[in-house]
Amino acid sequence: MLISAPTDYREAARRRLPPFLFHYIDGGAYAEYTMNRNQADLSAVALRQRILKNMAGLDTSISLLGQKFAFPAALAPVGLTGMYARRGEVQAARAAARKGIPFTLSTVSVCPIEEVQSQSPTPIWFQLYVLKDRGFMRHVLERAREAGVTTLVFTVDMPMPGARYRDIHSGMSGPYAAARRLAQAMGHPHWAWHVGVRGKPHDLGNISTYRGHPTGLQDYIGWLGRNYDPSISWKDLEWIRTFWKGPMLIKGILDVEDARDAVRFGADGIVVSNHGGRQLDGVPSSCRALPAIAQAVKGELAILADSGVRSGLDIARMVALGADAVLLGRAYIYALAAGGQNGVSRLLDLMEQELRVAMTLTGARTIDQLTRESLVKALS
Repeated sequence: MLISAPTDYREAARRRLPPFLFHYIDGGAYAEYTMNRNQADLSAVALRQRILKNMAGLDTSISLLGQKFAFPAALAPVGLTGMYARRGEVQAARAAARKGIPFTLSTVSVCPIEEVQSQSPTPIWFQLYVLKDRGFMRHVLERAREAGVTTLVFTVDMPMPGARYRDIHSGMSGPYAAARRLAQAMGHPHWAWHVGVRGKPHDLGNISTYRGHPTGLQDYIGWLGRNYDPSISWKDLEWIRTFWKGPMLIKGILDVEDARDAVRFGADGIVVSNHGGRQLDGVPSSCRALPAIAQAVKGELAILADSGVRSGLDIARMVALGADAVLLGRAYIYALAAGGQNGVSRLLDLMEQELRVAMTLTGARTIDQLTRESLVKALS
């Protein structure tokens, strides 16, 4: 399949992957209204075209959390990334490092922290949930620090899992799930050989290291289900601060008051996010929530945003709405599934080029010049 645009990778991934894996990454919660709004609302944000602005010397780089990155994006934490390509977390981390942006490793990655960090040319970020098993949380934070992880991304919008009905239909979960997954894998020989056979072990590396024995997909679902913690509150973040002294981003902010609470807590940054529409269906799109949050706390901490970003134009839109940078989730997983590390590298190149075009034709020579003035009309 010819790849000429970032959005081409979704179809390429659909062809390559067994259905249970494609629909796991492609789907959302409940009827998927919020997931679909994320893209629709972002696409509706109109850029203000300006001309004859002397755009020589255009610069896409940013400074974020004390570091300089090539353009305003990072790869988001995505569970089971190692099932989309052989040792997928390692391949994605390498692609991000070579592009000059951060990679964020999920708590529920296939590859453990130590494997990914040791094979990444630059320090990675690490994402953590609040779980009932505080011993695991302390253990994994200590390992992250020892491995050289620089930044903690703390996900707070999963006190319990969203209802992801597509997973039941696809075979990721539900009756006879294991048999259905095996049958699907046999129908996708490229994936079965490169990932199913050569990509082992297929356990959850960070959890297996803590438990002392392999934790496969079925064990993962059971263990994580028992460890969701609906009692999560700000005091849990204070407890984590005793173990983590580096930068901390709080991911899952959709409300202005929660953003202000993050400032009072002393967070280094927030991620305006509805978890890609995979948690509570019916909430606003991230881009619709972003402007009010940015107006309330811009300059007091770093503001990142995710959910619905599929192109360099979307990056420009999110930045103009108030984000300092974006997290790329589904977009890079599609590319990883379709082409491994090279696929992710190509996607990032395409996105950067699209961003450059958007900046040139909106008169923004630097990222901080992408503002509400770069839009015809912002969402309200």
